[in-house]
Amino acid sequence: MPYHTRDKLLPEGSMCIVQNTIRKSACSQMAHIFVYGTLKRGQPNHKVMLDQSHGLATFRGRGCTVESFPLVIAGEHNIPWLLHLPGKGHCVAGEIYEVDEQMLRFLDDFEGCPSMYQRTALQVRVLEWEGAGGPGDSVQCFVYSTATYAPEWLFLPYHKNYDSEGPHGLRYNPRENR
Repeated sequence: MPYHTRDKLLPEGSMCIVQNTIRKSACSQMAHIFVYGTLKRGQPNHKVMLDQSHGLATFRGRGCTVESFPLVIAGEHNIPWLLHLPGKGHCVAGEIYEVDEQMLRFLDDFEGCPSMYQRTALQVRVLEWEGAGGPGDSVQCFVYSTATYAPEWLFLPYHKNYDSEGPHGLRYNPRENR
């Protein structure tokens, strides 16, 4: 069972956690994270995934959610939101990264977790994998989705794949422009 509190960040067994203190020396696993929006390669916020001052993030492959979810573009800044409504919408395409605990903490803050987005675990079907030791057909990943959204978002178009400059015409407004 994965943890999604700020004190326990990685799936059970990934790090040694003793009373909110992480001991990295005895454990070396990293967590998988699935990104579907502005953090993907070629998207406006991908630069934070490359900045090692935030921690380590290694691109591992492409995938899509095993379950379907609504992916909508909403709000005055045209933000992509994965609504936590499994079974509704589409299987959503994205990228799989391995991240260390420092990057996971940074992403929690960056994504406004837990108020804007909530970090939960889900299964991702692997479409492409880079490097040796692929996980097989699917891998459990953390994802930033939301269960707290305006009711009218349910009536917005559902997307399978996000691109900030896609045919939807809803260009993302980056934080630095707000």
